[in-house]
Amino acid sequence: MRAGIIAKKLGMTRFFREDGSNVPVTLIGVEKNYVTRVREISQKNLKQVQIASGNIKVKKITKPIRNYFSKLKIEPKKKILEFKVANDQNINLGDTLDVNFFKVGQYVDVIGKSNGKGFAGSMKRHNFGGLRATHGVSVSHRSHGSTGQCQDPGRTFKGKKMAGHMGHNKVTMHNLEVVEINNEDGLILIKGSVPGSKGTLLVIRDAIKPKSLLVKIKKEEITEDSSKKEKKAEAKEPSNEKSNDQKPKEDKK
Repeated sequence: MRAGIIAKKLGMTRFFREDGSNVPVTLIGVEKNYVTRVREISQKNLKQVQIASGNIKVKKITKPIRNYFSKLKIEPKKKILEFKVANDQNINLGDTLDVNFFKVGQYVDVIGKSNGKGFAGSMKRHNFGGLRATHGVSVSHRSHGSTGQCQDPGRTFKGKKMAGHMGHNKVTMHNLEVVEINNEDGLILIKGSVPGSKGTLLVIRDAIKPKSLLVKIKKEEITEDSSKKEKKAEAKEPSNEKSNDQKPKEDKK
């Protein structure tokens, strides 16, 4: 279990591979990530690593945070996150992480805030079908219909799918491939899209559900299903043989 890094979404483009094929990629800028605290968790053989990144003006942060960074002798940072890391990982206070934390061809998970859509109706937000176009329906064609019951319980349950604020949620994109790493400009090119708009802060970590593992699990499920079917077929075969071996009884006169 490794830590992750804090990065910023810069936009999208396409990348041409050596074979001539082009891949849609997201440009992600990575500034230096500073390790500001390391705390051991003895019970679980883990340690908690705090990482800070992203420049910010001093006047925009509170005095306690300003003093915290001054003791570490680094400039104040915009984002502070903590990761649970295995004890065997060699991460110490004062270390810096950059784009070389990952490798080309590796699969990663990207966490960020999705684009806000504002107030949205039930058809856009939850893919509802809406009401009828005719037969007595007027004005409320795109409404969600009934939201509760009768006198008992006489209320609408929490979590009911209704119109409301859409987007601006924490979203995790799994198993995205690292296509290219640019050390000079501090860029990581990741295949596909990631949450958020330009300038959104992201968290990049190792894939917790790598594709190789998912493929292996699917293959095991397929083999298990096939073996179960074979066993069922074998169990049915003896009963059929017995029925065939039995001769019809002769009528005694």
